[in-house]
Amino acid sequence: MPRGKYIVIEGNDGTGKSTQVELLATYLNEKGIDTFVAHEPGGTPIADEIRMIIKNGELNRSPETNLLLFTAARREIWRQARKKLEDGAWVLSARNYLSTIVFQGYGEGLEVSLINETTLKFTDQLYMTPDQTIILELSKEIREKRIGQRGVLEVKDTFESRGEDFQNKLDNGYRKLADELSLSTIDASLSIDEIHTQIRSLISS
Repeated sequence: MPRGKYIVIEGNDGTGKSTQVELLATYLNEKGIDTFVAHEPGGTPIADEIRMIIKNGELNRSPETNLLLFTAARREIWRQARKKLEDGAWVLSARNYLSTIVFQGYGEGLEVSLINETTLKFTDQLYMTPDQTIILELSKEIREKRIGQRGVLEVKDTFESRGEDFQNKLDNGYRKLADELSLSTIDASLSIDEIHTQIRSLISS
């Protein structure tokens, strides 16, 4: 059986990655294509527990610890996702290691080479090179408005709660990756359906 495809939807918080991954999964399932969906750093029971630690902004920690936490979750997700790919399913992920390059590299100051080496050690080359990576882009104003509409969180989010300087580093980081890796980008201020249509076009091209 031919291997399935590995599709990643990336972008800063509030750009609608999870929504688009779920829509794409529904579309593919309706076409008879089996899917495995992950929302890094969640996607398996162990990864989901690690995600709770990562998202807890009240737990102060170093960028190196964040890298290790994300890598541990990623390792567990990819173990299952890899098997699904080999069985012909499509793996759809909101985020992959590019988020760690942006958040822990450009945002928190870790060397990108360390992130790449650590990720590759605990995943593989297929994880590092998805069949399609799409970055959703959104202006600071619209993104902040969307995040604000979520209401007050019981526990502050580790990264959403950081200031404007950090958020600017993230936005610039995604633009840099898109240019360097020639990744497809979509304006996330479009309607949900318009974005979904563009994603469907990209994965079929």
